[in-house]
Amino acid sequence: MKKLQLFEPAMCCSTGLCGPSIDPELLRISTLIDDLKKAGVEVERFNLNSAPAAFAENETVKNMLAVRGTDALPITMLDDTVVLTDRYPSNAEVFGWLKLDDPQTDAPDSDDDGDTGCGCGGGCC
Repeated sequence: MKKLQLFEPAMCCSTGLCGPSIDPELLRISTLIDDLKKAGVEVERFNLNSAPAAFAENETVKNMLAVRGTDALPITMLDDTVVLTDRYPSNAEVFGWLKLDDPQTDAPDSDDDGDTGCGCGGGCC
């Protein structure tokens, strides 16, 4: 079974889906994670605020943060290998890596404009 891990910047809650203005990118990622879990993929999501030990315990992530700082976040790992940094993966990227069909093919996908923002919106950070 494949394992996908997301190491995310500090957010006010574990998913960033809080406050009066929800970031659509974080909503897409949460939906993507739900779809992956339904497909039997092991998914772990770590927020720097709520799970700092996960960042410290993963040598690859720890070294990347030492060199690049939090600008490297989010970091996406597939089977313990970094596959993407600086932004969230698109649905197409993830389903391609996993060789799965995307059940949300009509759902909006990331525009990959590189805007990572703080992830919270509404000033809740």
